This record gives sequence, structure tokens and C-alpha cells, in this order.
Amino acid sequence: MEEKKKGFFSRLVEGLNKTRANIVSGMDSIFSGFSAIDDDFYEELEETLIMGDLGIQTTMTIIEDLRRKVKEQHIKEPAECRKLLIESIREQMNLGENAYEFENRRSVVLVIGVNGVGKTTSIGKLAGQLKDSGKRVVLAAADTFRAAAIEQLTEWANRAGVEIIAQQEGSDPAAVIYDAVAAAKSRHADVLICDTAGRLHNKKNLMEELKKINRIIDKEYPEAYRETLVVLDGTTGQNALVQARQFMEAADITGIILTKLDGTAKGGIAVAIQSELGIPVKYVGVGEKIDDLQKFNSEDFVNALFSVKQDEA
Repeated sequence: MEEKKKGFFSRLVEGLNKTRANIVSGMDSIFSGFSAIDDDFYEELEETLIMGDLGIQTTMTIIEDLRRKVKEQHIKEPAECRKLLIESIREQMNLGENAYEFENRRSVVLVIGVNGVGKTTSIGKLAGQLKDSGKRVVLAAADTFRAAAIEQLTEWANRAGVEIIAQQEGSDPAAVIYDAVAAAKSRHADVLICDTAGRLHNKKNLMEELKKINRIIDKEYPEAYRETLVVLDGTTGQNALVQARQFMEAADITGIILTKLDGTAKGGIAVAIQSELGIPVKYVGVGEKIDDLQKFNSEDFVNALFSVKQDEA
């Protein structure tokens, strides 16, 4: 397991190459290029963090924290600020222990996200991992309006070796959930994962649909532990943050799956999401393989971003 974790850490380091080039190299040139810690120094740092998709609000908090620590610790050399800045970013991302309670309880996981973010793929990978850890998993194909969504999820169900409950394209998503809950109960499934629609351009319909789905689960499966994950595409940067806020209005989001972190320069968005929304990033995706979706560890993320070796952290 330790070897697998190490393998993922090195993939994370590799996946964050562009983000590192975008943020860290800019920061390092500031640390080495300034001879004094003054307003210009802080302004340059601020600009680099904002350009790296950490967002204005998160950046302001980090810079304020840095200013306070520099003052308290009487630091005079810009180069000495690097460690403090990394520390501040770590603190912004630390929301306490990320809970994966649903894995240990009989549970229903709703997964939402707009088209193209990697929602169905993430569900398939998660289902496969849960199955491999000895869980009985049922999938519900309740994203019934997107062409080919049902076929795509069925393919993943076959690949992961789990059961799937589906109806025709265009059928009522709530009816699919009703059938899936009945199947999960009768088959004593540990986890029921529901693929649901994410049509943000019509938020009112989305809200109504999710309410209807939640009512059915509340009524038919009240004992199930509930988890609602929103899938966001890391390559979209600040747009992912906007999407997350909109989904928060439509559903009680308990966690984020952040996909496509490999090969994007906008990986800093992971910091902004945790800091500004207070919702934990629970999984990150750094590739196509089934084990390229892993539980998120903010410590590993910051270490990978700043090339801090694990034994130095």
C-alpha cells in the first residue's frame, strides 16, 4: 500500500509540472530577485498566486498570514519567506481530517457535475476501487438526458465488475434511483453510487431533480449514509470554483472530486476550493488508469507542488 501511495505521489509531482512552472518558478524568482521584504515584494507574490489560480480571496489570506509571520519572526531575507509561504498554503488547505465515512457504512453516493468534467469516468474508477477493497457496489445510471451517458456508465460497470441499474435514455432520473435503491437493498450492497445530471445552465430544473431524488432516498432508504460529491475539471481553473458555488446552491455538497490535474497549469485551484468553499477535495485524478483517481491528501499536494521531498515535509 505504501508503495502504491509513493507511486501516486510521484504521478502527482509529475502531473503538477505545469502548475509548478506557473506558480513556483515565478515565486522562486521573486524570492531570489528581491533584496528586501517590502510592498513591491508582496505585490509580486500576490500577482503570481492569483495568476496561478489560487484566487483573489485565498491569495489575500495567504499574503496577510505571510506578512504576520514575517513581522512576528523578524524575518529580513526574502528567501526565508519560501518556507513560510508553503506553510501558509498548507494551512489554507487543512480542513481537518477528510472523512471517507461512506466507505465504512451502508451508503448512497450522489455524484454530480457538468458534461465533460470526467464524472462518469470518476464514478467507474471509484466503483472499481471500492469493489477491489471488498465492497459490494451498485451503480445507478440517473444521468438519463445526456446522450451515451448510460452506455458509458454500463461500460465502466462491466470493467469494474459491479452491477448497474439503468432505464431508457430520457426516462425519469428519480424512477431510476427508486429502482436502484430497491436493488441495493435487496442485494445488500455496501455502496450505491448514483450518476446524476449536472445541467447548470438550467439550475432550477437541476435543483428540482436533485430534490426529487433526495426525497426518494430519504423515504426508501432512510438508514443509508449520504454523500454528495461534485466533479470539477482542474483544467478550468477559476471556472471550477464558480461551478462548485452554483452546485452548492442546488445540493448539500460534502466533497469534491478534482479531475485532470495532470497536464494543467491551473492546479492551484485545489487550494482555492478548499480555502474559499470550506468543502474538502476528497479525490484527485491525475490520469486515465483506474488507480489514477486517489484520495486527496493536502499535505502530499503541497509537497508535490513545491517539490518538497516527503521526508523533508
